[in-house]
Amino acid sequence: MMNLTLRQLRYFESLSRHGHFGRAADACAISQPALSVQIRELEESLGAKLFERGPRHVRLTGLGEEFALRVRKILQSIDELEDLARASGDRLSGRLRIGVIPTIAPYLLPELIGALTRNYAGLDVNIRETITPRLIEELEDGKLDTAIVALPISEPSLTEVALFEEDMVLVRPIGDADAPVPSGEALRDMRLLLLEEGHCFRDQALSFCNIQSSQPRDGLDGSSLSTLVQMVGAGIGVTLIPDMAVAVETRSAPVATSRLRGPQPSRTVGMIWRRTSPLAEQLTQISEIVREAAEAVHSRRNDASPRH
Repeated sequence: MMNLTLRQLRYFESLSRHGHFGRAADACAISQPALSVQIRELEESLGAKLFERGPRHVRLTGLGEEFALRVRKILQSIDELEDLARASGDRLSGRLRIGVIPTIAPYLLPELIGALTRNYAGLDVNIRETITPRLIEELEDGKLDTAIVALPISEPSLTEVALFEEDMVLVRPIGDADAPVPSGEALRDMRLLLLEEGHCFRDQALSFCNIQSSQPRDGLDGSSLSTLVQMVGAGIGVTLIPDMAVAVETRSAPVATSRLRGPQPSRTVGMIWRRTSPLAEQLTQISEIVREAAEAVHSRRNDASPRH
């Protein structure tokens, strides 16, 4: 009879995800030799190899790939047992793992974390900031409880709750402050700076401007909104940023902000979580706090005097 342990399964999942013993060991907070021993004992219990070892990386064998699919489901079910216990209480407590996309996190989190702290004593909020595809993957793997993203996601396994609409704002060099404000169509003929591939905000901006994502854009991509705004301040081009980012990103750059002529580009921001999550009711309550936090951020933005 095989004697598999939960620890071995978690170590296996980490190694299958990272493809490297050192990185997997770091993720599990153990030494690399200890991880190697557990993986070897797991393979011995199964009587088959799960990984092909190489000098720089490891790959799953055919059996390993099938094994990984089942292990992820097992670990997700185990995590949901813990969530089931948490959901039985009157108030949410313990660890809450929230994923947030980079074009929201720096601007919403200060307000949101304060609101969660005030409303849920003893709640341990863990934040994961990364791009949407990774958040979806980690959510489905049970590594996150919920995520704040731009909608729609359209994943059958996930619940989506729309929270608020947010406009995109045009950022131009300060010297262009008095120039006519372009339309969305006119942006196609301008030097438009956007986030690098993988960011949903990039895709939304390209879609609004009717620009094909496959078009060459050498030197026009940045890794963050801060970088894009500083590039605009240096006179390299123009960019679009979400409304909630304006106050933070434009305060130290010689730029002007404007609303575009014609239809305003916008995005829908919401929360997602697994349909099977026992915390669904509590996460619905959390979504209202997220909505209120966003309203507070936008209220402060509207009270400020924007540069035109």
